[in-house]
Amino acid sequence: MSRSPDPSGLAARQAALRLLDAVLRRGEPVDQAAPNVLRNAGSGEDRALALAITGEVLRWLADLDALIDSATAQALPDDAKVRTVLRMMLAQALRLGTPPHAVLATGLALLTGGPRRLAHGVFSTSLKREAALPAAPTLPPAVAARWEAAWPRRVPAIAAMLADPPPLDITLRDPSQTERWAEALGGRSLMAGHVRIARSGSVQKMAGFERGEWWVQDLAASLPARLLGPGEGRRALDLCAAPGGKTMQLAAAGWQVTALDKSSRRAERLRDNLSRSNLSAQVVIADALEWAPDDRFDAILIDAPCSATGTCRRHPDVLHRIGSRQIEELAALQATLLDRAAGWLAAGGRLVYAVCSLEPAEGEDRARAFTQLAPDPALAGELPEGIVPTPEGWLRTDPAMLGEAGGLDGFFAARWRA
Repeated sequence: MSRSPDPSGLAARQAALRLLDAVLRRGEPVDQAAPNVLRNAGSGEDRALALAITGEVLRWLADLDALIDSATAQALPDDAKVRTVLRMMLAQALRLGTPPHAVLATGLALLTGGPRRLAHGVFSTSLKREAALPAAPTLPPAVAARWEAAWPRRVPAIAAMLADPPPLDITLRDPSQTERWAEALGGRSLMAGHVRIARSGSVQKMAGFERGEWWVQDLAASLPARLLGPGEGRRALDLCAAPGGKTMQLAAAGWQVTALDKSSRRAERLRDNLSRSNLSAQVVIADALEWAPDDRFDAILIDAPCSATGTCRRHPDVLHRIGSRQIEELAALQATLLDRAAGWLAAGGRLVYAVCSLEPAEGEDRARAFTQLAPDPALAGELPEGIVPTPEGWLRTDPAMLGEAGGLDGFFAARWRA
């Protein structure tokens, strides 16, 4: 069997292989590993393809493995390179519509010797059998166990929404322009200040981006800041603020915002976003566990560090990186942040706690355990049509809610008043 020295598109497959190794072997987020991995991955199209292959493998990992195992006489080790390459090959053929000859040329070029022959045989057998993936991805066992305990009636619908990346949501700097931007961008609005559009092309090249008329932000992620209402010149603190979507929301709503983040790199991105949107905030680089304000705030938004399992449609790597130990550690940090921030709130002020997580330990359990302030329940009129507060007055979303409109991230938010 002849081997092309450098098949077209090989750089993208090499990058995808490295990204999958970073996630599955080292437990790194794709977003963390991607800048270094993609630096030499070729053109913009190559980099996009590498990310697409990586995402599809991570969405369908259990189901791809089932196909591989059905075509091999002996089980391959989970961390075997040939297994990962086969996952990539099948994901391209079954999810991305890549022609089989291109899959073979680029996939086999990643292997040598026996593994190369094995991959060719398994892939060819799968095609002959007309292998297919199920309608919905199979969740990793640990994830399925957690979510079935927490949301037994929701898990099948959540899993079904993981089959594809979500649409693109944007938040408008000026909510009064919602109808105009929905028309200009060919999208639809699910509430004032929001537009949902199909993913296509570069976000930076879309109308209004350079002028800062809007920024990318999942609909669910925009709801916590909305729970603080109009600022009317009052002082607000945005904890763990970068990359700045919620800071920009608060500034656009008339708050004098102090945006705190401990990462100088992420804070620089926040400043860039503020500059582009022509909004202002005081950016502070500090650790919220050590920092203390000189004065109290009328509103505090804690978008706490969390497992981010609610973002699994956009970031399927969380399904394979996050386990019970990380969730427990994050829940302890979240409790500490809540307790510290409560003392920084002025009389009559509001505090909103939020996490982009589907884990009750980070959401509902944290809210139940927090008793320093008086509950201030969310109202149905503050949320998109079709999303209602829980009986406790909390916000809880999952990817299958608003499913006919394209769904949204899994989020939890609770509000209190001093």
